[in-house]
Amino acid sequence: MYNIRVYGIMIENDSVLVSDEFYKGIFMTKFPGGGHEPGEGLIDCLHREFDEELSMKINVIRHFYTTDFYVPSFFNQQHQLISVYYLVERKADMKLNTSEVRFDFDPVHGAQSLRWIALKQIMEDDLTYPIDKKVVNMLKNSSNV
Repeated sequence: MYNIRVYGIMIENDSVLVSDEFYKGIFMTKFPGGGHEPGEGLIDCLHREFDEELSMKINVIRHFYTTDFYVPSFFNQQHQLISVYYLVERKADMKLNTSEVRFDFDPVHGAQSLRWIALKQIMEDDLTYPIDKKVVNMLKNSSNV
C-alpha cells in the first residue's frame, strides 16, 4: 500500500516557506502540502492542499522531485511513502501570514504556523521527515530554483 503526499516549494526573496504543525501529538516542520486523495491528480491535490491549509491560490512552476528511495509512512509503517514536490508561486494578490517563531501556536491537534527560512541558512535538521531533508539538500545544491 502506498501513501502519496504532494508538497509545494515556495521560494521568495531567497527564502523558502515551511509549515510548522502539531498533528497526533507530534510537532513537525515540513513543506506545505499533504495527502493525495483517490481520483485526484497530483497538481489538483497541491492546489487543494494550499487552498485548505493556507487559504492560498498558487501557480505550479514545475516538478522538482519525487521520492526515489524507500521510506515507510511515519504514521503507518506498513505503507510506503511517496512524496512529490513542485516549485510553486503564490498568485499575485494572495496574502500570507507568517511568523518568525518556530511552532508559533498552542499545541492543539491540527495547529499550524508558517515561516520563511533563508536558503543560505536552512539545514536538513530544520525539517522533520527524511524526504524533506533530502529536498533541503537538493535546494541548497541547486542553481535552478
